[in-house]
Amino acid sequence: MTARLSDIAAQAGVSEATVSRVLNGKPGVAGATRESVLAALDVLGYERPVRLRQRSAGLVGLITPELDNPIFPALAQVIGQALTRQGYTPVLATQTPGGSTEDELTDMLVERGVAGIIFVSGLHADTTADMTRYDQLRGKGVPYVLLNGFSPKVQAPFVSPDDRAAMRLAVTHLAALGHTRIGLAVGPKRFVPVLRKIEGFQQGMEERLGLGFEESEALIQHSLYTLEGGQAAAGALISRGCTAVVCASDMMALGAIRAARQQGLDVPRDVSVVGFDDSPLIAFTDPPLTTIRQPVQAMGQAAVRALLEEVGGTPAPHSEFVFMPELVVRGSTASAPPAGRV
Repeated sequence: MTARLSDIAAQAGVSEATVSRVLNGKPGVAGATRESVLAALDVLGYERPVRLRQRSAGLVGLITPELDNPIFPALAQVIGQALTRQGYTPVLATQTPGGSTEDELTDMLVERGVAGIIFVSGLHADTTADMTRYDQLRGKGVPYVLLNGFSPKVQAPFVSPDDRAAMRLAVTHLAALGHTRIGLAVGPKRFVPVLRKIEGFQQGMEERLGLGFEESEALIQHSLYTLEGGQAAAGALISRGCTAVVCASDMMALGAIRAARQQGLDVPRDVSVVGFDDSPLIAFTDPPLTTIRQPVQAMGQAAVRALLEEVGGTPAPHSEFVFMPELVVRGSTASAPPAGRV
């Protein structure tokens, strides 16, 4: 135990005597110091003594798409940590192809008496989906917040990145590098974030390169939000003469790099690629990916704040909180190649 005390004390930046007082529930320790010691226990993998475990204020459901795309685990981690700090226990419910649907997961969480639900990239983002499901949930007295997507038919707080601004940032960056044939690889057109990205892309192409909407429409390729989807979309765009491809996710961007290499092209010498998300580990790809960073931390915390306000009886505004993304320039973009090289 002596070794453990010294480890915990070093991690928390306090004395072993202070650690001992906290673990034994003795008075005379400042609240912030006590929290530092408990955090050190968690970081080092030690189990908290039973008397020091927080009693959960309740369960909060978090429904996400499949976790193959690393941005969803990143969001889940931020949201889970924010809920835990407020005394709530997050319950992660993940959709998988052929598995439970969003409605089935919602019913399961409601049956378990959750205090509220956070939906990430759910049916609220699908313009063809029936939005009355959310009215029914509200009728059951379950508050909720919706991330990544917007519908004026749903009376609830929404949290989104500024997809239009994100695409304008990407186009501005590539146009400054001399690219004039810039393609956009996005997901299915029925999703709100896709429609917004298209709007931002076409605005950027008009502002920076003077291309009309009809001309830029020919530079947009719809596919799936997967590596294979990005590969297929980018392959088609490169065959149309694009020297740069903006992708709607980092996974698609990795597929775009693969597509370029399959055609004997080098990234970024021959083709530049921009991703979207700035997923964990994406800075360590070959080449390191230039991407648009979603403000995951700010969005996750805002979603939790909005939900807990509703849980506490103070309805959050039924509007959309929009967060500005950031261009992160790395090694997958470079000056446009000389005419005729690609």
